[in-house]
Amino acid sequence: MESLKELYRIGRGPSSSHTIAPTKAAELFAEENPAAARFKVTLYGSLSKTGRGHMTDTAILDVLGHEKCEIVFSDKPDEELPHPNTMVFEAFAVDGGAMALMEVYSVGGGRIVIKGRPAEKARDVYKLSTFGEIKAYCEQNHMRICDYVYETEGESIKEYLTAIWQRMKQTIEAGLAAEGILQGGLEVQRKARYLYRQNHIDESPQTRENRLVCAFAYAVSEENADGGIIVTAPTCGASGVLPATLYYMQQHRRLPDEKIIDALATAGIIGNLIKTNASISGAECGCQAEVGSACSMAAAGLAELFAMEIDQIEYAAEVAMEHHLGLTCDPISGLVQIPCIERNAVAAMRAINALSLANFFDPYQEDFL
Repeated sequence: MESLKELYRIGRGPSSSHTIAPTKAAELFAEENPAAARFKVTLYGSLSKTGRGHMTDTAILDVLGHEKCEIVFSDKPDEELPHPNTMVFEAFAVDGGAMALMEVYSVGGGRIVIKGRPAEKARDVYKLSTFGEIKAYCEQNHMRICDYVYETEGESIKEYLTAIWQRMKQTIEAGLAAEGILQGGLEVQRKARYLYRQNHIDESPQTRENRLVCAFAYAVSEENADGGIIVTAPTCGASGVLPATLYYMQQHRRLPDEKIIDALATAGIIGNLIKTNASISGAECGCQAEVGSACSMAAAGLAELFAMEIDQIEYAAEVAMEHHLGLTCDPISGLVQIPCIERNAVAAMRAINALSLANFFDPYQEDFL
């Protein structure tokens, strides 16, 4: 499996496949064709159907130039495409002659594959690629999953995850401070700030937990929907789940950042396993690949926060994932707003529920909850 640096990426919302990857492709094409007088980019499949709502055209135009680039939304049938997220870049000289063509596939998590070129693939860092193998290794060497991450990737991964956590917190805080209507035409009102401030004097602890976790998830998801800077966890569309749960627990339990880094490492392994053995692409596998994966990651991360046994971490991740199986990607008007924002909040609460269920099977953990 690849490094967690390939899973946790800082980038522009609202979609890792629809904005981060196209931005990356556009930057590469511009770099390779500095003398081009104009560009044409044709979007196919999911990029065409939901590209406007996901700001794919805006992301590309911001790189190639709003005056120099033409965006075409193709209606070519999906069954005729090599990948659900296909885009073709063309560069033209001053005299109108064709200079270059690049066919690109956005394969999930901000990654791209270019036709005719070696697949963009980071070096495999992890030799083990199933939870069973990792579990056996950790038990044999008397280590936790996060320790396995540090042993495999080196201590530098802690610095990277620290930067990731700082960005997650910044996104939450930005979302809590923002007000107004999200761009896109659905007239969706930002709700994170409202949720965060709606505390009542007789509010029960359970209600307060739900409200705050939802507020944090909304904060990130609204920033993502508005084209803000977020962290893929594992994707843009599911970026609110993991930070919401960890941010709440850090505040509620007064946990140091070091504990959160351990949780991010453990959560990252779960995300990496899904990415390696299945998919984190909503275009390929629906929202179960995004929010489902994020919920599973969050449940495992929370279990690490409370020092649960590896069997409990596995169970928490399993419960969270299996109850998202079959979840489809069904945004209204192709915008990452309805039901995406609310879905992040629901998944964050479900991750905490999965943690509680895993905890019930070990009486030694009762003091934590």
